[in-house]
Amino acid sequence: MLCRTPNVRTTMLVDRRQVLRSSLASAALTILPSTLALSESAPEAVLLCLLGTKGGPSVRDISQLPFSNLLRIGSTSYIIDAGYGTTYRLIEKGISLASIRCIFVSHHHSDHNFEVGPLLFNAWANGLNNPIDIYGPAGIDHLIKAYLDSNKIDIDIRIVDEGRPDLRTLVAEHAFKEGLVMEDQNVRVSALRVLHPPIEAYALKFEIKGGKTLVFSGDTAYFPPLAEFAKNADFMVHEVMYGPALDRLVKRNPAAKMLMDHLRAAHTLTEDVGRIAAAANVKTLVLSHFVPGADAKITDDDWIAGIRKSFAGNVIVGRDRLEIAIN
Repeated sequence: MLCRTPNVRTTMLVDRRQVLRSSLASAALTILPSTLALSESAPEAVLLCLLGTKGGPSVRDISQLPFSNLLRIGSTSYIIDAGYGTTYRLIEKGISLASIRCIFVSHHHSDHNFEVGPLLFNAWANGLNNPIDIYGPAGIDHLIKAYLDSNKIDIDIRIVDEGRPDLRTLVAEHAFKEGLVMEDQNVRVSALRVLHPPIEAYALKFEIKGGKTLVFSGDTAYFPPLAEFAKNADFMVHEVMYGPALDRLVKRNPAAKMLMDHLRAAHTLTEDVGRIAAAANVKTLVLSHFVPGADAKITDDDWIAGIRKSFAGNVIVGRDRLEIAIN
């Protein structure tokens, strides 16, 4: 799904499910053709792939899986959240699991951390022999240790029978708060605590060496400080919630009101996503983590309509497997 020749660009795309109309008619945006593979990327390429775009943990259709993302910088892979199906999507995309350098968890809801442990194990089973760093809020050490402990019998056997390195020695967990999370030769990552009651949750900013900036909102209610955190970002991946669909759900099932109250307190309506993007002056807004997810009655035009009330810039309505060139 990648251009074989670096710097070959396809502008504003092909398919209305990938890119929706922008009021900036002259703006160029790179969306990669769907027939090539991420593994074919040139060493200097920086690519974002939306692996899973559904908000919430339920799996109803394999076409839209819970939230996960891949940032590929050259031949190094960074995972941002790992809901159910992350391994499957990476294999679909032709990504070597052993290329994963870091996994970032924005918060401890299962649609963001459920597959962290299995992803580590699958990478190990596929030849991982280099360290992987796992970054997340407090509790990340327990998440990883509990998973590895639950597979102690299998890990111990495979070390002896297959000559594998001890997976437990390859994994390092790092709990973070606001501020600098990590920095390596490719990227500098920082965090901002956002509003997602009752969970400790963070937005993450990736300042890629070479000048591009990519921000993930994480799960959050409307939170104006996020605009300053994302100021002038080249890309912002923001969660999004469609209010009328929630109203319809409550009318059909009054017992769902408690869930709806939580969603309204912890997620961001379309028009408020637009307000954040406009205040931040982001170059391209990418919608993902759709709430409600897997609702075929909501069209791309529905998602975009609220955004356009307050943001006139480039907008991409995300979908699983979508790849975007960052440089």
